[in-house]
Amino acid sequence: MTFTRRSALRLGGAAAAMAAFPRLAAASYAPRPEGWRSYELTTSVTMPRNGAPAQAWVPVPYHMDADWTLPGETTFDTNGTAELVRDDAQGIAFVHAIWEAGDSPAELTVVSTVQTQSRAVDLTTRGDATLPVAERARLTAPTELLPTDGIVRETAEGAIGWARGDLAQARRLYDFVVESTERDPNVRGCGLGDIKSMLEMGALSGKCADLNALFVGLARAVELPARDLYGLRVAPSAFGYKSLGAGSEVVSKAQHCRAEVFLEGYGWVPADPADVRKVVLEEPPQDLTLESPEVEDVRAALLGAAEGNWVCLNTAHDVTLPGSEQGMLPFFMYPQAEIGGVAQDELSPDTFTYEIIAREV
Repeated sequence: MTFTRRSALRLGGAAAAMAAFPRLAAASYAPRPEGWRSYELTTSVTMPRNGAPAQAWVPVPYHMDADWTLPGETTFDTNGTAELVRDDAQGIAFVHAIWEAGDSPAELTVVSTVQTQSRAVDLTTRGDATLPVAERARLTAPTELLPTDGIVRETAEGAIGWARGDLAQARRLYDFVVESTERDPNVRGCGLGDIKSMLEMGALSGKCADLNALFVGLARAVELPARDLYGLRVAPSAFGYKSLGAGSEVVSKAQHCRAEVFLEGYGWVPADPADVRKVVLEEPPQDLTLESPEVEDVRAALLGAAEGNWVCLNTAHDVTLPGSEQGMLPFFMYPQAEIGGVAQDELSPDTFTYEIIAREV
């Protein structure tokens, strides 16, 4: 017998007032909070399974910040059984679907709403923002792929040199990642984020989950609280940068990891050195360097500002999914599935199979 269950969970607070967000075509890159935008994310899973049992885990927006991201409602429909799970201990939310052995394809549709807007932190004026002791300890702690000792700490200390103060040290680390790394187009997905191996091999290349993880790990190694933000691009850049936005409503391969560092007196500050390197490699006419004006604009902005054409799912590292046989995940940014206990390739939506559609509403 096949069951279909629907559920809804309000993950965020009350919906903020909507305001028009200007679509600019400016040469400079300077995100500012100019109004909320609402998006609907639809993830559709259809898996042939040849009679085998199956499971799927679809991440939905969890992280909330009243200044720039407000998760809304999630609903789902399936020909199996499913539930919407909010795991506060790990800091994730997801729909978990289970299909008993059978011949019909495993089908699941998950629809989430979320509001987001651009951010900009004034780094010229220090305020009184501070982080609780327990939170500071958690966000300077190592993870499986982000150790904070050995070569990681040595590299971080070398990068900051004699810089004193949170802001000066964060700038040094940001500049170190921008200047010392390269984006590798051959890396699958967003990369893995194994920063110790990167440093030991002297191979400071990869994609966003590698390069921004390097920034986060180096920051934690010198006691700057930092975290990765896992999500996906959902709209074009308002500043005309093709490499910094979604190219269509189909965002199945538009996942992107950003980062944040907490600076005393300033609060959570966005940082995205990986996107600086993405502009160098991918932005037309694809012959840019760090000295190109288009790159300099992005580099100046992406420590302290972030464009609101991107949705944050969560900030979780070292994730364990209930009922999964594949062990711990370094992060949870892609749909996951198992058929007969065999993990499916989350980086290949066409063979998995799943599709993610993002629409502004």
